[in-house]
Amino acid sequence: MTYDLWMGEALDLARSTAGDGDVPVGALVVDPGGDVIGRGRNTRERDADPTGHAEVVAIREAASVVGEWRLEGCTLVVTLEPCTMCAGAIVAARLKRLVFGAFDDKAGAVGSLWDVVRDRRLNHRPEVVSGVRADESTLLLREFFAGHRNI
Repeated sequence: MTYDLWMGEALDLARSTAGDGDVPVGALVVDPGGDVIGRGRNTRERDADPTGHAEVVAIREAASVVGEWRLEGCTLVVTLEPCTMCAGAIVAARLKRLVFGAFDDKAGAVGSLWDVVRDRRLNHRPEVVSGVRADESTLLLREFFAGHRNI
């Protein structure tokens, strides 16, 4: 299965953070039928909310749509490897699958620094698909950080 189209929508969400000062990360939750039920982008700076990560925003919206916290059978698509907080939320929400673009060597918790979602001690382990449109995700992040270093 290819996740290119969904990742394209997540990349569009990431780009929509322009002007907010937030790191450009986008995420969406897709239900088992292929419908997008949650969308998120980083809002930490905009909302002064330390939990305003794209994944958490998308998971909250999807849970609201479904009417419960369990998102069994759903897929989270995100442009950047989740951090420990987001990896924990993925496990807690019982998502079936995680698809991400770029690896995060500084804070990644799905293989880079830690591997929270595949820890055998946890009660749920989603399938992981990595590297989907990673070059585009990486370029978006590089451009963002290059612009912030010149300020």
